Amino acid sequence: MDNHITAERIADLLTAKNVSFVQKKMFGGECFMVDEKMLMGTYKGGMMARVDPIEAEGLISRAGASQMIHGGRAMVGYLFIEPEGYEKDSDLDFWLEKCLGFNPKAKASKKKA
Repeated sequence: MDNHITAERIADLLTAKNVSFVQKKMFGGECFMVDEKMLMGTYKGGMMARVDPIEAEGLISRAGASQMIHGGRAMVGYLFIEPEGYEKDSDLDFWLEKCLGFNPKAKASKKKA
């Protein structure tokens, strides 16, 4: 699935849920920020989801989901989702809800001076 289409679907879903967000170019894709924290985004032809690290292991059993590896290391609390895991609107909504559920507990990245 095309990164641009995925980004549009995420933006439309966030808008429909009245979630205020900022869209930024990051990791070679589009990243969605909520409350100045990374929520989810497009990544290498798939999607990256920031979820509760406690739930991550169980979520890997879902279709298309795996531990996200970036720069050769596993990123704690981030999952990579292949297109098959969010082709259906209900699956994309599932991942969005997981990300929104963790967002209030997520730490914002430090601001660069």
